[in-house]
Amino acid sequence: MKLLLHMCCGPCSTYPLQELLKEDFEIQGLFYNPNIHPIEEHVRRKENVEKLSSITGLPVIYSEDFRQQEWENLEDKGTSRCRRCYDLRMEEAARYAAENGFDAFTTSLLVSPYQKHELIRELCEVYAQKYRIDFIYRDFRPGFRQGQQMAKEMGLYRQKYCGCILSVNG
Repeated sequence: MKLLLHMCCGPCSTYPLQELLKEDFEIQGLFYNPNIHPIEEHVRRKENVEKLSSITGLPVIYSEDFRQQEWENLEDKGTSRCRRCYDLRMEEAARYAAENGFDAFTTSLLVSPYQKHELIRELCEVYAQKYRIDFIYRDFRPGFRQGQQMAKEMGLYRQKYCGCILSVNG
């Protein structure tokens, strides 16, 4: 089964990639994260996905989409910003997968205990239906610390915030 793995960053992708490879998926990554700010952080995370790709041999598609003004101008500083962030990325992952011959998609966001897991799952299921593609759900959170250790051993940059401009300072 050909699977598209949306990758939010290198460290969060290590454990899900390891586990999905055990299931014999043919995996390709997608780095699509127009929410990550500032631009230097966006570039750094992309470079570390490239480093992980080089180490593991995982082919990855990279989007240069970066929407600084959109995120700076968000009216709501509360939890709806998270919905907007997940919504944007999960729809693109589902759309890209459906239009490019994949059988299914998933996301490395499902590894982090700091993300809104159920909201991510809900949105992925909505877009799976919209684009008529399977969503592979896995709760990767039990492997979060292991994945972080793997990232450390690989020399990957491990960021201290989710990525959006509103979370830069906590």
